[in-house]
Amino acid sequence: MHMSRGIRAVALLEGAKGAVVLLAGFGLFSLVHRDVQRFAEILVTHAHLNPASRVPRVFLAFANRLDDARLWQLAAGAMAYSAVRLVEAYGLWYGRRWGEAFAAASGAVYVPFEVRELIHRPGPLSLALLLVNLGIVGYMLYALRRRTAR
Repeated sequence: MHMSRGIRAVALLEGAKGAVVLLAGFGLFSLVHRDVQRFAEILVTHAHLNPASRVPRVFLAFANRLDDARLWQLAAGAMAYSAVRLVEAYGLWYGRRWGEAFAAASGAVYVPFEVRELIHRPGPLSLALLLVNLGIVGYMLYALRRRTAR
């Protein structure tokens, strides 16, 4: 079957998201039994951020609350999310109908949260994320409908 560029583009996007989160999960695993607070302080210093400003302060406070059990939970969550994205990318790349359905469903799950975010914190990024996601969900539904019509 001929694979459209759009489907391939979505597969690459989902695969990239899966790969990035997989790396983050391994990064979290590597912090188990380490001084996470010290690591966070080094990151803030290395990035030349002011630790008293809002985002670095929140980051440092979060790092201070991370213990080994929480790191394991976050890493496991990252691994699960990554697996979902990589399975989706596989299904799309190899032209599987289930990949298109899975992509439409998994994208649609986020729409209510993105709408809520846009309502509570309106901004160009919130709007852009919602529109891109709606575009992907719409495109996957279109691809499924087109496949069924054949």
